[in-house]
Amino acid sequence: MNDKRDCYEVLGVSRDASDQEIKSAYRRLALKYHPDKNPNDKGAEEKFKEAAEAYSILCDPDKRARYDRYGHSGLQGGFSGFDPTTFGDFGDILGEFFGFGDIFGGRRRGGPERGADLRYDLKISFREAAFGLKTRIKIPRQDTCGECDGRGTPKGKTPVKCPTCHGTGQVRYQQGFFSISRTCNQCNGAGQIVTEPCPECQGRGRVRREKVLEVRIPAGVDNGARLRIQGEGEAGVHNGPPGDLYVVIYVEEHPFFQRQGNNIYCQVPIGVTQAVLGADITVPTLEGEEKVRIPEGTQSGSVFRLRNKGVVSLGERGRGDQFVTVSVVIPTKLTREQRQLFESLAKASKDDELVQERNIFDKVKDIFG
Repeated sequence: MNDKRDCYEVLGVSRDASDQEIKSAYRRLALKYHPDKNPNDKGAEEKFKEAAEAYSILCDPDKRARYDRYGHSGLQGGFSGFDPTTFGDFGDILGEFFGFGDIFGGRRRGGPERGADLRYDLKISFREAAFGLKTRIKIPRQDTCGECDGRGTPKGKTPVKCPTCHGTGQVRYQQGFFSISRTCNQCNGAGQIVTEPCPECQGRGRVRREKVLEVRIPAGVDNGARLRIQGEGEAGVHNGPPGDLYVVIYVEEHPFFQRQGNNIYCQVPIGVTQAVLGADITVPTLEGEEKVRIPEGTQSGSVFRLRNKGVVSLGERGRGDQFVTVSVVIPTKLTREQRQLFESLAKASKDDELVQERNIFDKVKDIFG
């Protein structure tokens, strides 16, 4: 049995937390429990490692998707020390807190950086979730500038080497026995300086645009499902790789059907005569109407199963079933003719009712002696 704590609980965030919320929560815990700030404190050290492990899982989209579905058991192997990307982020943390994060080999500011991931909340109907759909969505995002191809300078022009760091993006300082590298303040770590910026993007290399994407929603998705579209996030900085787009599905409630897994459930009213004598009734399904035979003597609450009338199995063959619960409706108002018919039925059924009452009385008598 896996006794590890839930990653979201460790970081103190909700299961639908954004990447930035997860990163901020990790930074807060890392600063609080870092061993350098808590010497000889084993409890703080364990909490620091626990936070680092949780972050290494939740900051990776693939690992997070597997964890959301299967928990810790869905991740092969265990946590053994720092993930390199986690350690790089920790260098950023120390840089913010102590002012020397570059010592730990954090990302070189101004160099190529991966674009930010984006999230799009998509509301779909109950039926669309069951059978899937193709739809178009509009995403406002930062795209690579087409005028300068992300370089920040007009075509035919090139940035000049930074005179302060000589193109390295880093400036080294000697402090006692230590040699410390810092990001160059003049070029912000790029190693180059744009002397003539692109008029389209003002030297940033990216422009804000609205992208229209065609998205395929697979059949069988459920409320809260996350679909990853690789490379459709924001463009990277300084020609870095783009981020990803995450489409989060919200399924509208249906006025007639309820869903549990791949099965759907509904309740259908029937009349007294239909329940007593039996009847063929018409039941709505996701694909239209279906005939259902109600046998005579059907009781209220009886359930009938329509095979393969449920939701398509996500990523698998087959479908769930539809379960129909019948509810016998007792009339509240009767015509004179209906009342006479019921009275005649009551007289005809009197002997049977007396036998039933006698049987019930005998059972109660046997229970209480």
